[in-house]
Amino acid sequence: MTTQTWPSPLKAGDRVQLVAASSALQAEALTRLSEGIAVVESWGLEVSEHPQPLRSWGYYAGSDAERSSDLEAKAPLLACLRGGWGSARLLERPRTLTPPLAPHWLLGFSDVTSLLWAREAAGIPGGIHGPMLTTLAAEPSWSQERLKALLFGSALAPIQGRGWSRGQAEGRLLAGNLTVATHLLGTPHLPELEGAILLLEDVGEAPYRIDRMLTHWRLCGALQRLGGIGFGSFKDCDETEEEMEQEADAAASRFSLEQVLRERTADLGIPVVGELPFGHDCGNAALPMGRRARLDGSSGTLELL
Repeated sequence: MTTQTWPSPLKAGDRVQLVAASSALQAEALTRLSEGIAVVESWGLEVSEHPQPLRSWGYYAGSDAERSSDLEAKAPLLACLRGGWGSARLLERPRTLTPPLAPHWLLGFSDVTSLLWAREAAGIPGGIHGPMLTTLAAEPSWSQERLKALLFGSALAPIQGRGWSRGQAEGRLLAGNLTVATHLLGTPHLPELEGAILLLEDVGEAPYRIDRMLTHWRLCGALQRLGGIGFGSFKDCDETEEEMEQEADAAASRFSLEQVLRERTADLGIPVVGELPFGHDCGNAALPMGRRARLDGSSGTLELL
């Protein structure tokens, strides 16, 4: 593992480079992108707009080579445009994980989990699990201010969830999308999990698929190595009240999302916290990868140390 210096806090006038590493951006998202850029520029940063924001190759935002080249930009902050799928393919290209000459921040979530986790595994600090440029403007003010504070070196307040399993744990913070992270198991791009505080979120996955993925984590011994685990937003991963009413007769043969998350972690003997404010729902609290954190399963809080 290569040890690198943590990126310096940003200051007014610093440049932001846009990165299209995953799925192609659709034309209707350009307005959201412009709004996100406006937020960042209101912080005094200078955004170098992507020369081809609608670049595409099939369903990707360009060929692997084109998308990988975005990550080679020399700027204090590389901000991803969107998720979808595609960033894991870039891990096959050695230059994707070449330590930068000047450490920089990399911002994104969802599919960008592949890049954030691979950088962490390679000892390249500066990953931030947080809003994309196309989701930033829709974030509540507290979430926008939290990201700004993190980038500019200010202290961050704890975030509040709901305690599911008592106790406290301190460890390195890892945050990511459950589906994407599951597909890194068994690869060299999985960060060290021993004693880590793992935070997971997802979107559009039925409870039985969440069950299947967490069972895979258990079978390979990954969950058993953690210091603590927290769950954020699992958007559109549970049945609606209307669906449950329409299928009341079948309710007894189902597990809710919360039942799955609780049951698959209840016997680990570590703090477990649910309903933390990060993921595909707004707000998506910015979380610095690799920073030491404390998870409290009694109070339901996560704080950086």
